Amino acid sequence: MKPTSGPEEARRPASDIRVFASNCSMHGLGHVFGPGSLSLRRGMWAAAVVLSVATFLYQVAERVRYYREFHHQTALDERESHRLVFPAVTLCNINPLRRSRLTPNDLHWAGSALLGLDPAEHPAFLRALGRPPAPPGFMPSPTFDMAQLYARAGHSLDDMLLDCRFRGEPCGPENFTTIFTRMGKCYTFNSGADGAELLTTTRGGMGNGLDIMLDVQQEEYLPVWRDNEETPFEVGIRVQIHSQEEPPIIDQLGLGVSPGYQTFVSCQQQQLSFLPPPWGDCSSASLNPNYEPEPSDPLSSPSPSLPYTLMGCRLACETRYVARKCGCRMMYMPGDAPVCSPQQYKNCAHPAIDAMLRKDSCACPNPCASTRYAKELSMVRIPSRAAARFLARKLNRSEAYIAENVLALDIFFEALNYETVEQKKAYEMSELLGDIGGQMGLFIGASLLTILEILDYLCEVFRDKVLGYFWNRRHSQRHSSTNLTSHPSLCCHQDSLRLPPHLLPCHTALGLLSVSSEPHPDILDMPSLHVAFPSSPQIKS
Repeated sequence: MKPTSGPEEARRPASDIRVFASNCSMHGLGHVFGPGSLSLRRGMWAAAVVLSVATFLYQVAERVRYYREFHHQTALDERESHRLVFPAVTLCNINPLRRSRLTPNDLHWAGSALLGLDPAEHPAFLRALGRPPAPPGFMPSPTFDMAQLYARAGHSLDDMLLDCRFRGEPCGPENFTTIFTRMGKCYTFNSGADGAELLTTTRGGMGNGLDIMLDVQQEEYLPVWRDNEETPFEVGIRVQIHSQEEPPIIDQLGLGVSPGYQTFVSCQQQQLSFLPPPWGDCSSASLNPNYEPEPSDPLSSPSPSLPYTLMGCRLACETRYVARKCGCRMMYMPGDAPVCSPQQYKNCAHPAIDAMLRKDSCACPNPCASTRYAKELSMVRIPSRAAARFLARKLNRSEAYIAENVLALDIFFEALNYETVEQKKAYEMSELLGDIGGQMGLFIGASLLTILEILDYLCEVFRDKVLGYFWNRRHSQRHSSTNLTSHPSLCCHQDSLRLPPHLLPCHTALGLLSVSSEPHPDILDMPSLHVAFPSSPQIKS
């Protein structure tokens, strides 16, 4: 505040509105509450101050309302890098089971659920597979495991992989991880599973990524016996390029690669960053696919959780739904529930998944941070007439077989740059405070220190008006009580008040009286006191 000036202001208390107005740094108050009587000038100043304060409060309310709407904006940027982590590449043969690995026991348990076969059709189907029918007295196994069926009868990468190179260096099946999806037994390159070091690349373009040659093994494809939703009519490989944190949903997001062609896939990494509520709707909560019908024991160890991804959320949602409905999980689903039997597959799991997908009952927000890959595809036919005989000798296959079964796949980065798509807050708290400060200075000429001055003035008013009122009241009560107890007429009331003699007020007129603690037999009350001492001078109050 400004220092007070003048003898009149010096005599006024700090709680006086005129003292505060003359010293406050807020503009206009000194003209409104200054000395003098009411005038047109003072009224105009008062109207201007009220209008300015009202406009300031309106602007502040608008800024606060805009801030509470939590707007966001999306920024797109392209950045360069000297090294990029190579994505995970998942491969699945479109044919889920090899015909040479199916047995009569497999058909007995899974023929109806997986192939739509009636028991009476099993002999004919075995003949179509080129297998002998079940021997007389055939007895199926007492139990059956669907995961073991796909692990045993699914296509083996050792048989499919003809050639593999990464950045020009040889690779093999040991660089792939087996994974089960809805398409059966699949393989992921550079998965990072079990703490394996992720592969990186330092250059873009062909020859600086993954180059593989595969045999789709058409002779192992199951015959199409009946048309249903699971019947594949195509031949080839499904490929999904994804981040290591994201589980492959290859039946929905996989690319198709056909034999007889070399397919080039040019990738560009995209890093996405979204805002959590209330600015956005992203989530970063860990995923737990296990269905727990009852609260878990707090002393037990928690179930392992997975990092949040969009596909992982959908997969965990499907897993919990099937586990709740059927008491089991499908063989590609994560979690601790037992794998469904073929009968549960047919009667419960498949209908439950189809019903859930139709209802779209899984509410999965975007992850707060994710990585995806934009892809461009091109292809050429292989082999050429000039290379057909060479490949036939190299692979020990016929030229016709190579044309119908062999494919090549090249996956690489287009360049060592990546895109960032980032959601940002459109209006930060610092911007809100800056706007409020600007409006405050523009309309009322105030600052943060002005607010402190107002608070200081309110404290002065509270101290002088409220606390002063109670202090004065208490002081007056104590003063009246002191006057009452010190009055001279109370000096002779020793017996009635039962006070010790040394606490009674002393007077010169009572000096001849020998006061004792025992009552005098001749002095019974105040009139007898005056009779016993007629010569005592009159005590003046």
